Amino acid sequence: MKILRTARDVTRHLTPRVYPRLFSQAPKLLTPQNFSDYEDIKLRYKPEVPEYFNFASDVLDKWSAIEKERSGHSNPALWWIGGKGNEVKWSFEELGFLSRKTANLLSDACDLKPGDRVIVILPRVTEWWLLNVACIRAGLVLIPGTTQLTAKDILHRLNTSKAKCIVTSEAVAPAVDSVSSQAPFLKTKLISGGNRDGWLNFKGLFEAADDQHSCVKTKSTDPMTIYFTSGTTGSPKMTEHSHCSFGLGLAVNGRYWLDLTPSDIFWNMSDTGWAKSAWSSVFAPWIQGACVFAHSMTRFDPTVILETLSTFPITTFCSAPTAYRMLVLQNLASYKFKSLKHCVGGGEPINPHVLEQWKTQTGLDIYEGYGQTETVLICGTFKGMKIKPGSMGKASPAYDVQIVDENGNILPPGREGEIAVRISPRKPFCLFSQYTDDPKKTASTQRGDFYLTGDKGITDEDGYFWFVGRADDVILSSGYRIGPFEIESALMEHPAVTESAVVSSPDPIRGEVVKAFIVRSPAYNAHDPEKLITELQEHVKKVTAPYKYPRKVEFVEQLPKTVSGKIRRNELRTREWGQG
Repeated sequence: MKILRTARDVTRHLTPRVYPRLFSQAPKLLTPQNFSDYEDIKLRYKPEVPEYFNFASDVLDKWSAIEKERSGHSNPALWWIGGKGNEVKWSFEELGFLSRKTANLLSDACDLKPGDRVIVILPRVTEWWLLNVACIRAGLVLIPGTTQLTAKDILHRLNTSKAKCIVTSEAVAPAVDSVSSQAPFLKTKLISGGNRDGWLNFKGLFEAADDQHSCVKTKSTDPMTIYFTSGTTGSPKMTEHSHCSFGLGLAVNGRYWLDLTPSDIFWNMSDTGWAKSAWSSVFAPWIQGACVFAHSMTRFDPTVILETLSTFPITTFCSAPTAYRMLVLQNLASYKFKSLKHCVGGGEPINPHVLEQWKTQTGLDIYEGYGQTETVLICGTFKGMKIKPGSMGKASPAYDVQIVDENGNILPPGREGEIAVRISPRKPFCLFSQYTDDPKKTASTQRGDFYLTGDKGITDEDGYFWFVGRADDVILSSGYRIGPFEIESALMEHPAVTESAVVSSPDPIRGEVVKAFIVRSPAYNAHDPEKLITELQEHVKKVTAPYKYPRKVEFVEQLPKTVSGKIRRNELRTREWGQG
């Protein structure tokens, strides 16, 4: 057999075998791209989906086989560190061996059958990755959740999903026990990292499990995972993805946005309960054969993050804008990122001021990406593409993205409308399947030939997309339409502001006005509030159009957020309008 000596050789070798006809046979499409040829890549991207597909057997096991062909050193598939000098490194072969044992554990000890749903609520521990892969091998539908969920949240997820099994840690188990009697579909409780009455012990069952397992043959369209949306507006909804939507669709993220090869070590900081963790801690990097790096951090600590980037040979880093905002407040000059070459951000727009500070202090750009729980990457700023601060880049090769009006008509550059993805005459395979058990909500996301994201935006003459805000976040004041993100970005440029959220507030004359909720930086806590408000208002007038300045300002200790860290503007808006 041919020996594969370089990262790009491996990628060229794997792609046609794992994804037959998924991409054009042009060699340049089989490896990460320089997006100076963006239009050519968009034109050549013509994916085809096989009838049967399983990420574990069709991707991970293929990488395991290729791993044996390599000569010399190769990166592990998973590199996990615990922060106390302890670390785990698994090759693709070891990941396969361990995940087969875990799949047998779920099928035999937990008596789960293909199609059964399993809720997994674990922090960044190695078992989380094993369970992700094992559920795919066993044909089970994985439902991840963050460890920040309350007992009420857990009960809602148990009963809405009808999950038969829940896997969690000692820390979360008491919350599960407090509501499990109200969850009639729950049959099995599996605990990781401890012992508890009424719970099966993961460690003991894992050690006894058989390591021989035949991967379930799954159709590409079979359900693979369900993510509950973060619930910024209304109750969380079950967003269902098939085996192909993430297992194949996230190739777009790994190849084009993250720019990964098997020689890369990629650290994604997303919480294990977010869909972004599937994007960047499982599918996108492993599709490319890259190493997934993970740190067990239980809380955000800028110093630990910067020390980790300096100590380990991490080449690619992904974090939320909130984290980047905190990192640029540190003395970055005292750290040397010897291996880091590519930084990306997603989850919400990144303030241009933060982009500038990161670039100035590290010499690295941050490439923005935009997507949702329901999608893979919708838009992105890709390698080789000009960065326009504040823009989320151009449409992903996977989608035809447009700005549409209330009737589904495409709007020209400069006209504000809703960000939409074309689904007719053919629905993109990487789009979510449905909101499970909610056909009315699923249908509500469609307008004419488009899937509606619920986000407002505009395009410019160069085809770049610009985020305005959630559709229900846009403020109408004295006839002006004002998006909150622009005002929040302007406020973030002032040193007094650590975080901000902008919403509408009732006004007897203008109908509604802009109000800003602001978390002050510690250095400004002693300043006179009224003088500081005036200073911030004048600052916004200078940075953006004068009519957009916040006529009302309220200083708060913290902003309400979802469990995934997104600001709950709807909660602030409801409070302002007296609806809560």
